Amino acid sequence: MDVDVTFAGVPAGPLELRMSRSSPGRYALHEFAKNVFDVRVTDAAGQALTVSRPNPHQWNVTGHSGTVRVTYRVFGDRVDGTYLGIDSSHAHINMPAALMWARGFEDRPASVRFERPPDTPWRVATQLLSGGDAFSFNAPNLQYLMDSPSEFSGFALRSFTVPDEVRTPVFRVAIHSAEANAEVDSLVRDMEAIVRETRHMFREFPAFEGNTYTFIADYGPWATDDAMEHRNSAFLTSQSSIRSGRLDLIDSVAHEFFHAWNVERIRPRSLEPFNFQDVNMSGELWFAEGFTSYYASLIMKRAGLTGVREFASSMGQAIDIVTTSPGRAVRSAVEMSQFAPFVDAAVSIDRTNVSDTYVSYYTWGTAIGLGLDLTLRGRTNGKVTLDDYMRAMWDRFGRPGMHAAGLVGTPYSLDDLKSVLASVSGDAGFATDFFARYIEGREVVDYRTLLGRAGLVLKSGEGRPFTGLPQLRDGPSGVRIVEDVPLGSPAHKAGLARDDEIVSLGGTRVSRAAEVEAITVARKPGDRVPVVFARRGARLSAQLELVENPRIEVVTAEDAGQTLTDDQRRFREQWLSSAGRF
Repeated sequence: MDVDVTFAGVPAGPLELRMSRSSPGRYALHEFAKNVFDVRVTDAAGQALTVSRPNPHQWNVTGHSGTVRVTYRVFGDRVDGTYLGIDSSHAHINMPAALMWARGFEDRPASVRFERPPDTPWRVATQLLSGGDAFSFNAPNLQYLMDSPSEFSGFALRSFTVPDEVRTPVFRVAIHSAEANAEVDSLVRDMEAIVRETRHMFREFPAFEGNTYTFIADYGPWATDDAMEHRNSAFLTSQSSIRSGRLDLIDSVAHEFFHAWNVERIRPRSLEPFNFQDVNMSGELWFAEGFTSYYASLIMKRAGLTGVREFASSMGQAIDIVTTSPGRAVRSAVEMSQFAPFVDAAVSIDRTNVSDTYVSYYTWGTAIGLGLDLTLRGRTNGKVTLDDYMRAMWDRFGRPGMHAAGLVGTPYSLDDLKSVLASVSGDAGFATDFFARYIEGREVVDYRTLLGRAGLVLKSGEGRPFTGLPQLRDGPSGVRIVEDVPLGSPAHKAGLARDDEIVSLGGTRVSRAAEVEAITVARKPGDRVPVVFARRGARLSAQLELVENPRIEVVTAEDAGQTLTDDQRRFREQWLSSAGRF
C-alpha cells in the first residue's frame, strides 16, 4: 500500500516520525516498522530533507521550513485484528500497522483520504468521522485515528437501529466475504439480537461518535481467527464461513460489542491513554477482558442464541482450566493480567514454561465473573447481581468519560473496582475479602454450591484414572511427549518431561498414543504403573501413580438425572433470561 502523509505547521527543530510498536486492544509489541520500506521525506516543494534513524521505529527530520511530507510503501499480508492485509480483493487496514505519526502532534486532528484502485467498486467501512465525501474522513486526535480500523473493498453492507430512550444509534455491518446474501442477513439478525440484549443490560447505549457503530468483518480462508474492540467499531476476522462457524462468530460479536462499554469507556487507568511506543501492561485485564468473556456467553444465552446446556458447558470449561491449572499457584488474576505483554500474540522462539505458570486472564476473569455474579445473587436473594456492579462501574467511570473522542476522562484503578463492589454489595468487608482471596489471591470460589442454586451440577473425576500426560506422538521406538508435562501431575511426579519417549507402560511395549490410553483406562485411581522411557540416549524407569481425573464439567441438573426444584428454576430464570424482562 502506498501512504502519503503531510505534516503542516511543524515547529522549528527536528520532527520525530514514528511507526507504532503496539496496537489498541493488544498488549504486546508488534514492531510495525518492519514492514515499511521506500521511505521518502521532502519539504512542501518536493526537496529531499535530511533524515536520521535513532532507532528502528523512528525517522528524525531536520532542515524543514514548517511542512514535512513523507511517502512510503508498507507491506501487509495478515487479516486479523492487529495487522494489515492488502491484496487485489481488498485492503484490511489496522491503522498502527499502516500510518506514521509524529511526536508532538498527538492532539492535532487528522484528515484521511482513501484512493480507490482503478476500475474497482471499493468503498470504506470505518469509524472515522465523515470528511465530506465517501473517501474522505477525519479523526480528532491520534488516539482516535489509531483506534479506527478500516475495510476498503466491495463489502456487503447492512444496517439497523435499536431504539433507546436517550439516543438511537445506527449500527452498520460491513462484511467482506464470499457468503450468500441469505447467510449475511441471518448473521446480521443475530448481531441485532446481541446489540439489543447488551443494551438491556446496561440500559443505555454509549454516546458513539457520529451516533454510529460499525462491525467490520472479514470471513474466509484468507483470514485469521481474531477479533478486536475499538471505540465505535469492532474488527472481526475468521477462517470460517458464516454457516460453518456461526456460534463462534456470534461469540466474537458479543465479546467485542460488550467492550464498547467495558474497556472503551469503562477503562483501566493503566491503558489510558494507550501507549503506541511500548507494551501496555495492566493488572485489570481479568475484569476488562475476563468479565467481558463471561458476559459474551451470558448475553448469547439471554438473547436466545444458545441454550442453558451450551452456557453451562462454557462455564465448565473456564472453571476446569482455572481450578486444575498449576499456574494458579504461581500468579494471581492480577499478576496474570500483568503477564499479557508476553502472551497476547507475542512472539518468542525459546521454549518457556508458560503452560505451568500461566492461566489466561480471559479464562480466569470469566470464572471470577461467574463466581461473583452467583455470590451476589445468592447472598441477596437475587436483589443484587453482577449486572448491578457493571452498571455502577458504567455510572461512575464509563458515562463521565464520554466527552472526549478517543480519550476517557475517568479511568479506574484496582482500588476503584473494589470500592464499587463495596458500594453495590453494601458490605465493604465482603468486597475486601473477595478481592483478597479470589482476585489478588489465588483461591477459587465454591462453584459446586453456587451453581447448585441454579440447578447446575459440577462433575469431576467419577473414578476415571488420570496420568497427566499431555499430547503424545506415535513413533517406531516409543511414544514421544511433545508438550510440557503439567506441574504436579502424576506424570510430572514420575519424572517424565517433554521430549521423553515412553518405551513401555505397565510392562507392555508401546509405540502408539492409543496404546498408552488403552493401558491407562484399564487401571483405576491409586494404581502404580511402571513406566520405562528414553531421554537423550539414556533409558530411565519410574512408577506412575494414577489419580482420579481432576477435569471438571458443568451440566444441568436435568441431564444429571436430578429434579429441578422451583427455587432452582426461579434462580436460573432470573439469571439467564433476557435482562429486558426485568
